[in-house]
Amino acid sequence: MNNTVQARPFIPILIALAATTLTASLGISVASVLLPTLTRSFSATVSDVQWVVLAYLMTVTITIVSAGRLGDLFGHRRVLLCGLVLFIAASVLSAVAPTLNVLVAGRALQGLGGAILIALPMSIARDLVPTEKLGTAMGLLGTTSAVGTALGPSLGGVLLTWGDWRMAFWLLAAFAGVALVLSVTVITRGSARADTSFRDLDLPGTLVLVIALAAYALATSGGVSGIPVSSGVLIFAALIATALFVIIETRATSPLVPMGLLQDRTAGIGFAMNFAIGTVMMSTLVIGPFFLAFSLGLNEALIGLTMAVGPVVAALSGVPAGRLTDRLGARRVMVIGLTQTVLGLLCLAFLPRYFGVGGYVAALIALTPAFQLFLAANNTAVLVDAAPEQRGRLSGLLGLSRNLGLMTGASAMSTLFVTILGTGDTAQAPVADVAYAFSMTFTAAAVLALITLGLAFYSYAGRSGKDCNPV
Repeated sequence: MNNTVQARPFIPILIALAATTLTASLGISVASVLLPTLTRSFSATVSDVQWVVLAYLMTVTITIVSAGRLGDLFGHRRVLLCGLVLFIAASVLSAVAPTLNVLVAGRALQGLGGAILIALPMSIARDLVPTEKLGTAMGLLGTTSAVGTALGPSLGGVLLTWGDWRMAFWLLAAFAGVALVLSVTVITRGSARADTSFRDLDLPGTLVLVIALAAYALATSGGVSGIPVSSGVLIFAALIATALFVIIETRATSPLVPMGLLQDRTAGIGFAMNFAIGTVMMSTLVIGPFFLAFSLGLNEALIGLTMAVGPVVAALSGVPAGRLTDRLGARRVMVIGLTQTVLGLLCLAFLPRYFGVGGYVAALIALTPAFQLFLAANNTAVLVDAAPEQRGRLSGLLGLSRNLGLMTGASAMSTLFVTILGTGDTAQAPVADVAYAFSMTFTAAAVLALITLGLAFYSYAGRSGKDCNPV
């Protein structure tokens, strides 16, 4: 990084990037609280209105790598601004939607914009933030993502009290508008590659990857209502499409995902670790409520209050995690974060069984900062030495690997919990059985985190005396 970039004030840039990240994360979480109201407004079933959430999540997942690649080809700033404009337009369409189908279409378009808002802030931070402050930047982006996730349901509930569900999408348009003004004002113009053309987009590879990711996303979300395709068939289709994608990428002149990039020890293992930790993170969200409700006997309000501890702690620990990464280096912080993750998951597996809600909260307070330490360090490690023309693509792959982990965790960890429990009807299961299944599920999650720690050591094998952060 040259001296001009090093000397440039970066705080306003971080504020603009944080605003875009906050907007994208609000887009994920604010709609969840609207679903009961939407069932009444459109006289629809729960299966129908859940696509208001799924359409956004799936579109983000299947397009996030392509969004990062567009940034590399046509300029990160230019594509980010286009993403914000698209997000605003899609939010307005959602706000005025006369039917549920139009609303779902608006949310899918919003997901296209959201993919850009998730993929590009990290690459822009790598371009414009001094190297010795990159960990802090990654921590701040992690914090704003957590704040958006925690704030979304609360904002949605307040807006429903004041007005109707349409206000939530007007609010998203307003947030994106503020982020657009900030981005135009403070993010400097970047240069795209002079020889860029649409042939560099690798359309065959993009299409096959979209098919693979869409099939996998549908499989993990239970398929599509009314379409008799099993999750097993969808998984098989995803595997076939993935194999075809690898073949296409090895022969493409300008591949969407160069296979050499995945074979790089730091980047390839970084994506694998991101996937594994995403799986573990989602397990706390999908398994925790069952334990709190059917083992500890909490009502909905207390469950919500207890579960909110995680996002709040994440919001408070993101920036300190980034600063620690700058101070100690990505390698050390990653090992610290993964070690703490293993210990935190073991605490979550057993403390609540003996200390009730207090043990659950204590475990979350120990576990959540570990996630932030890992994410800040891993994102820094993958991006710090990346070539400028690869940064958007790498940022997109980091987002993709985390989203795939979240989707896998929602499906696989729930299945593991039900398998150990021995029945799908948790409400009728004995309290002791629910507690046992909870403990064993998070013990398995701790084993997965331990394997991830082993991957971290392997990633840096042979690099003694070096670190991903040169500072």
